[in-house]
Amino acid sequence: MIFRQLFDPVSSTYTYILGDEASRQAVIIDPVFDQVHRDVALLRELGLTLAASLDTHVHADHVTGAWLLREELGSRIALAASGGATGVDLPLRHGDRVAFGARSLEARATPGHTDGCMTYVLDDQAMAFTGDALLIRGCGRTDFQQGSATRLFHSVRTQIFSLPDSCTIWPGHDYAGNTSSSVGEEKRHNPRLGGDVREEDFVVYMQNLGLAHPRMIDVAVPANLRCGEPEFEPGSLQDWGPVQLTFAGVPEIAPEWIEENGEKVHLIDVREPHEFNAELGHAPGAILMPLGTLPQRLGEIGKDKPVALICRSGARSARATLFLRQNGFDRVANVSGGMLRWRAMNLKVE
Repeated sequence: MIFRQLFDPVSSTYTYILGDEASRQAVIIDPVFDQVHRDVALLRELGLTLAASLDTHVHADHVTGAWLLREELGSRIALAASGGATGVDLPLRHGDRVAFGARSLEARATPGHTDGCMTYVLDDQAMAFTGDALLIRGCGRTDFQQGSATRLFHSVRTQIFSLPDSCTIWPGHDYAGNTSSSVGEEKRHNPRLGGDVREEDFVVYMQNLGLAHPRMIDVAVPANLRCGEPEFEPGSLQDWGPVQLTFAGVPEIAPEWIEENGEKVHLIDVREPHEFNAELGHAPGAILMPLGTLPQRLGEIGKDKPVALICRSGARSARATLFLRQNGFDRVANVSGGMLRWRAMNLKVE
């Protein structure tokens, strides 16, 4: 199975991608709206087709990327039926399964942090994605969104701690740099829910956390009750051409689009002078501006048109693309594959 754990530093949210190697079908758990371009890029680079996005609950600290993923990739949205959200394709109830290829996740109702929390358990019970119900050496708060310390205590004890001790716990968040735990570890060492902690101990503990009101709750909860659908039309990554963001964060555009639309962009070749007219040649209309000279020549690059950058393989021009973005060029992209791909596609050269 293909597995990736991704992190959003703003909300400290973990997003998980699971893929079936044979069918290349995948699911994503707890996608973040602001990280959808990253997630889509990774799915494409891994050759995965997204079957469904699953949220563990209606989040209060970030907006889900489920709606954007459905718009971009045609994936279905899965969420607890009790969560009360509109636009859900797969309203989940306790015991339901979401398949991706030959693999599947079992939805286990674990309310308490919110009324509609779900824990997703892999078919072989080797992994459990607990959202905010169970964190590493902690748990989600229970003082809003129909939260209940009593319900959370019983949810964790009956639905999560009943899994094999070897089952890996993958939480919805972590604020200390931890990435995973196990059922056995949390049963022994979780100070809130493990060991000999009784229900009444846990309830009093949760009543005295003294946490501040969640900063994003007034924005996130209404948006997540729409599965992340914005009240406005979201802009694309770039509105001037079919730009795709790579997993490394580099905006790229296909060379054939550049050849067909060369008059609409400033095309800058960042190779060295001796390469410009060598065996690969250069793209028609390209301006030679070696990578090392860019800091001194920024004033020569007009902002009246988007900027496309090209080199031999796409590596140097990727660095140039990021440099221009850092220096105020918003409409900029790397020509994917460079002149090697340009020549392989038999595009025009000078």
